[in-house]
Amino acid sequence: MRHTTLNARRLLCPLPVIRTQDKIKTLDTGDVLTVECTDPGVMHDIPAWCRVNGHTVLETRTENGEYIVVVAVG
Repeated sequence: MRHTTLNARRLLCPLPVIRTQDKIKTLDTGDVLTVECTDPGVMHDIPAWCRVNGHTVLETRTENGEYIVVVAVG
């Protein structure tokens, strides 16, 4: 199991979701991806995308004005 971080800061919707999708394609089932964003829309958009595509959101949080979404690849 790999832990990877994706910097999606300063990107506006839909780019954080597209970058997340592109990165997940390079990962294996069970890997964990942490997406770091500045667009608050990701707190809804990435979990919705994960539900549709069979991935699991492990955590969402806000830290220092950034939005963090942790995803387990399904």
